[in-house]
Amino acid sequence: MDGEKMMELDVLAIVGPTASGKTALSIKLAKLLNGEIINGDSMQVYKGLDIGTAKITHGEMEGIPHHLLDIKEPTESFSVAEYQQLVREKIAEIRSRGKLPILVGGTGLYVQSVLYDFQFTEDRVDEKVRSGYYDELKQLGPEAMHAKLKLIDPQSAAVIHPNNTRRVVRALEIAEHSDTTKSAETQNQGHEAMYRHVILGLQLDRELLYERINLRVNRMIGQGLVNEAKELWDREIKDVQAVQAIGYKEIYNYFDNQSSLQEAIEQIKQNSRRYAKRQLTYFRNKLPVKWIEPDLALSELLPIIKQDLQESAH
Repeated sequence: MDGEKMMELDVLAIVGPTASGKTALSIKLAKLLNGEIINGDSMQVYKGLDIGTAKITHGEMEGIPHHLLDIKEPTESFSVAEYQQLVREKIAEIRSRGKLPILVGGTGLYVQSVLYDFQFTEDRVDEKVRSGYYDELKQLGPEAMHAKLKLIDPQSAAVIHPNNTRRVVRALEIAEHSDTTKSAETQNQGHEAMYRHVILGLQLDRELLYERINLRVNRMIGQGLVNEAKELWDREIKDVQAVQAIGYKEIYNYFDNQSSLQEAIEQIKQNSRRYAKRQLTYFRNKLPVKWIEPDLALSELLPIIKQDLQESAH
């Protein structure tokens, strides 16, 4: 990609469902385009959640600088508003060094909040209130909590899946403990682009994607996911945002004697497949993604980036 065109691109984003090959592509493009990579996954910000979040290893980075990995303790909460601020600062810093920021991840809302003029309501969370909701969740279960949300904020309940307990709790917090509702908060989600950007999305045949997810989960178990979760469990890290991540909550059920290890592994696979489906729906509905095959040659990819940039400029 020639220097002049390169200067026109402020940010390149790479999105796609879990296990679609985002990491491998990001390294290739960062080498080619003099880029640095910014994490776009809400769970890879946490220290100690490495195997289960498929966090890139130091060796896999191949010398490419990576940002916003391991910036939070697993006991800390992390909001999209905080993420937005951190990433925008990081984009400015990377660009000031003459490098291309490459935003890589599968958390659609996080990527969208950075690239567009999202405005968030003041996010003051009372930790006592939050842990109270998680206690209630333990007693009543996801369906009952979702039903409660439906009574208070039906608009949010309509778009949040009952199993997405973290979002249900967050919506309840906003609805019951602030002067706005989650659905009103979404009205502040902008559509104006903040940067000249291109969003590449990796698409695979569904059967192949599901196969890759299943293989990845097997690999995670082989790499020591159970031990990684046990370390968190032994530190009494429970009922916090971090361990709601797929891969940890299922193994916690195994530690709680609510399932066998094999059942927990199957549950991780099933939840990962469902998550991939939700990710694709979000990307297709909310973002102007340029969909590509994961094994597309770089020589074919660069003209696509250039063309998409030109089209979005008009």
